[in-house]
Amino acid sequence: MNSKKAELEVGEFEQIASGVYLEGLAFDFKRNLVWYSDPIGGGIHAVSPDGEKMHSFNEDRMWTGGVLINDDGAVLSSGEHGIMWNHPDTGRAGWLLSDIDGQPINGVNEMVPDGTGGIYFGTIDLERVKTGGDTRPTALYRLTVDYQVRRVSRDIGFSNGIMYDAWRKRFYCSDTFHCTWAFDVDEDLMLSNQAVLLDKTDSDGMALDSEGNLWITGFRSQFLERVAPDGRLLPRVKTPEGSVTQVRFGGAGLRDYYICVVPPAAGDALKKGDSLKGRNSFIYRGRSEVSGMPIAPAKFILR
Repeated sequence: MNSKKAELEVGEFEQIASGVYLEGLAFDFKRNLVWYSDPIGGGIHAVSPDGEKMHSFNEDRMWTGGVLINDDGAVLSSGEHGIMWNHPDTGRAGWLLSDIDGQPINGVNEMVPDGTGGIYFGTIDLERVKTGGDTRPTALYRLTVDYQVRRVSRDIGFSNGIMYDAWRKRFYCSDTFHCTWAFDVDEDLMLSNQAVLLDKTDSDGMALDSEGNLWITGFRSQFLERVAPDGRLLPRVKTPEGSVTQVRFGGAGLRDYYICVVPPAAGDALKKGDSLKGRNSFIYRGRSEVSGMPIAPAKFILR
């Protein structure tokens, strides 16, 4: 008999998965699954909301920082050399994007839908991340639903979590080791008016709730920082022991949320190029007072 609670109280958490260093998260509403990546242990994996293991693929692929669902049920995953897709029901797989302007992609970190079927994504200097070297600047791009790549911002030191609030025409990006940026989104979906939203030097993953509040994780932080659309700091959300790398809302009513929790020193160890061992990173399910903002699937015709 499964001892997991069907519905948690606000402030309660249940552990549903483990790995070496968990980061990418996506809630699959059609299948009622939580997809996650293990950039160090490898692979993309799925569990039910109560922790039953359901799928795994690309188990030899490391450095996947972002996971996103496509409308046809395929799972998009970022990482070294670009963005892959895998369809768990058919076993088919391929590359969504492997070059920009004819040049091979070093790495891609996070992704978020652009509201028209395409996605925004941020690049990452994986070549130097893997060796613990000083990373080179990265950029934000938009991949349209018809596979056109457009750079939307270049002034990012280390791109990480990204979110798009289509209603307020606001875009957010964690620039790890520096801050969280906010942008205006123009009519052509380009970004402008880049400004510091939050001075946070361990900015990592993020999510939006239904009130437009931004929930920001930190790879040195044992809490979720919350920022209102006008920049006001809201009460933090306390999380289980460890540091949080990603957060996503899911479940009926979008009142559940899922977080990746890693050992407190793990992020800085990776920055120095140290190896990590042991399955002491976890995914927890929590309960929110406010519902989340849904993340719509991308709508690529995969080829």
